[in-house]
Amino acid sequence: MKNKLVLEYPMNCSPLVLYPRLSTPGGLSEWFADDVNVEGKFFSFIWDKVPQRAEVLQKRENSFIRFRWENEDNDKDNSFFEFRIVTDELTNENALMVTDFVEDSEKTETADLWTSQISSLKRCIGV
Repeated sequence: MKNKLVLEYPMNCSPLVLYPRLSTPGGLSEWFADDVNVEGKFFSFIWDKVPQRAEVLQKRENSFIRFRWENEDNDKDNSFFEFRIVTDELTNENALMVTDFVEDSEKTETADLWTSQISSLKRCIGV
């Protein structure tokens, strides 16, 4: 059974800069996958010439985007990954919340992978 994993990364940039890197093929191919293609509501993420498709379940401009891997057997509520931009009301600082669902045995490895990916994202946007 997969459990929810939520990771928070401070981002020193505007949602207007960050959101396109989370929601467009060009932006995602800068840091998340080797190449990304889109057909309707399906994104094809390509790593080492191997594609993996994900459906966009929900999105809100400059706020969040939620994907579900096409090959997931679980119900939609328990098999998505999401990028959500949150702004602290007091400090006005932005953070990126990454939500994923993983087996308990893969929790540390998955968290490390996301941290590495988000480091690549930060380098792309210069923060």
